[in-house]
Order: sequence, then structure tokens, then C-alpha cells
Amino acid sequence: MTDTTDTVVLYEELAFQDVLPVLWRPAPACPDPQALASLSERNLQILQTWEALTDQSRVEPDESSPLSGELQRLDRKLTLLLDLVGQILAANRPRPAPVPVCFNALGAAWRAAGPAPAAGAAGTLEIHLHECVAQPLRFAARVTEASAAGDITVRFLPLEDAVAALIARVAFRRHRRQIAGRLGPQRAP
Repeated sequence: MTDTTDTVVLYEELAFQDVLPVLWRPAPACPDPQALASLSERNLQILQTWEALTDQSRVEPDESSPLSGELQRLDRKLTLLLDLVGQILAANRPRPAPVPVCFNALGAAWRAAGPAPAAGAAGTLEIHLHECVAQPLRFAARVTEASAAGDITVRFLPLEDAVAALIARVAFRRHRRQIAGRLGPQRAP
């Protein structure tokens, strides 16, 4: 994992970085193609849901539309409701402790909170994106690096194109927001 001031890169590609609950589940072997297809389908649904929940593009109020203000109020109420549901889910479904993690369509890197798997070990990596999303992303993976300090790097088994494209888009949007956040205060007079 490379972390520069502006860019997080993993396996020479832009990566999404955050502090999220992560869990490694060892497996004796890589899953069969049917299990991989099922993981991919679920991951696509989870990523689409999460993207809809975190969509930050807001339509500016249209002064000529009488429903514009009402739509904004409904949006705020729905956001509040989703936050409350997320808190209830989090209280009723314990998750692993959040740790710094970065991932892209090729793999992931994080610091294990417990015993670290050995290099070469196969398993499934679970990444919980948001409290409101009940299911975590699940990736079949193989450990490529494991340090004594607990730093783990895994490479995912190849993902379906739609999932890989959505992960790349999410990573790019996060990267763009981070850069805009750094540049924003400097532009103000």
C-alpha cells in the first residue's frame, strides 16, 4: 500500500481508503466458480446500495419549482431515517473493530486486529462499508504479504467486470473528494 499526500495506491491502481470493520475468514481452498459468481452478484448489489446512500451530488433548489423545497426536506428526513436504521443494525449486529483499510478491484491491505494469516493463505475478506448496509462486501482472496506487526495484503480472485468497474469508480470519487477537500480552503479569499 502506498499512501502519498493525494493518492492511495494498491497494486499500482487507485484505491479506496477508510477506517472500516474488516474480517478475514480463512478457507481451505478457493471457492468454486458458482460460489464466486454468487459473491460477485452480492458485492454488486452492496456497492450499488452504498453508492446510492453516499451519493453526495445534490440538486440545487430550483426557485421556479414549488416542490423543490419539499424534496429537500424529504431527502433530509430519509437521510435521518437511514442513519437511525444504521444505528439499530449496528447495535444488533456486532461487527469487527474498525481498522484502516484500503482496497481496489485487485486486492486490499489492512492491519489485522488479531492473529494475522500467513502469506499464501486462502480465505474471504469481509469489508463492512456502512452501518446502514447490513451485509459486508466479501472477496475471495489469497494473502500476498503478512508482517509480524499484523500488516496484511491480499490479492482478490478476479472480479466480474461490473464489480471491478464500480469499485474503481468509488475509489476515484473518494480520491476526487479528498483532493477537493484539500484544495477547497486554499481557494477561499
